[in-house]
Amino acid sequence: MVEQAWFGKTGFKVSRLVQGTWVTGGWAWGGSDETESLLAILRALELGINFIDTAPVYGFGKSEEIVGRAIRQWGREKVTVATKCGLEWDQGRRIRRNSRPERILHEAEESLRRLGVDCIDLLQIHWPDPDAPFENSMHALIKLQEQGKIRCFGLSNFSREQVLECLRTGPVCSLQPPYNIFERQSEKEILPFCVENEIPTLVYGGLCRGLLTGKFTGNETFPKGDLRRTDPMFKPDRFKKYADTVNEIKAVAAEYGKTPAQLALRWAIHQPGVTCVIAGARTAKQAEENAGALDWEISPSDLTRVDEIVAGHVGEPTAGS
Repeated sequence: MVEQAWFGKTGFKVSRLVQGTWVTGGWAWGGSDETESLLAILRALELGINFIDTAPVYGFGKSEEIVGRAIRQWGREKVTVATKCGLEWDQGRRIRRNSRPERILHEAEESLRRLGVDCIDLLQIHWPDPDAPFENSMHALIKLQEQGKIRCFGLSNFSREQVLECLRTGPVCSLQPPYNIFERQSEKEILPFCVENEIPTLVYGGLCRGLLTGKFTGNETFPKGDLRRTDPMFKPDRFKKYADTVNEIKAVAAEYGKTPAQLALRWAIHQPGVTCVIAGARTAKQAEENAGALDWEISPSDLTRVDEIVAGHVGEPTAGS
C-alpha cells in the first residue's frame, strides 16, 4: 500500500498523491485522448492512488464522465472522489462563476449523473463568487449533505478571509489552493491557517503546468487552446529562466534516482500544511512517474538546496513569479 494520510476529520484515508483530471477533459490543455486518459486513471488506481479530483468544467463534463468510467471498472468503494461546483458556461464555452444555491444543487445532480455514483465524497466550490453570499452557498452544500448526496464539502481558491466567512455558517472540510516550488503564495496565509485549524489540503499545480517535469528547454511554443500560450511564466524571457532552474533541480533529483517531476511533487508533500498533492496525467506512463513521488524522503539540506537553486535563477519564489 502506498503512502496514505487521514484527510482531516472527513474519515477518508487517502493517498498523499491525488489523481488530477483537468488534463483529462482536454479543455485548456490542447485536447486529450479519451482512451489514454482512462488508462492513465486506471493505472494510477493500480498503483495505489485512491483519491481522484475532478470538476464539471474540465472538458465541460468530459472529465467527470471518464472518471465515472474508471470508477465503474475499478470499484466505487475503493476510490475517494472529489469534484467541484460554482462555475457555469454558455454554448460558446464562456465560463463564469455562479455559486448561487440553485446552481450548486443543479451541478451536484449533474455530477452525480456523470460520475455514476450515489454520493460524492467531497464537493468543493471551485472559485469564490462575489455575486453569491457565501452563507447561501454554504447552506446549499449543507442541504446536499443532509440529503446524502455528498459526504463533505470544501473550498478551492478561497482566501483566508473568505474561508473564515464561510466558517460562520458551517464546517469547511478541506481547502484546495495552488502550490508548487515556483508558486508559493499559499505559504503566507492559507497553509498556516490550515495547520492552525486542522483543515486538510489537496494542493494543485504541483508540476506548475508542466514546468517542473524537466521536459522543456524554454524555447517551446504552445498550440491554440493551450493555456500556457498566454501564461506569463511561459513567455520567452521568463520561460528560459524557469527551464534552467529545473535543469539544475534535475541534478538534485538524480541523486535520489528520481525525475524532476517526482522531486517537485515530493517537495510539496514535505511542506507544512500540505496533506495531499494533485498531479494530472495524460498517459499511464505519466501516472507511473507521478506515483514515484511517494514513499521516500528529501533531506532537509536538499530541501534548502532546492530553495537556493530557485532563488539563484528566478529570485525568491512567490505566486506568479
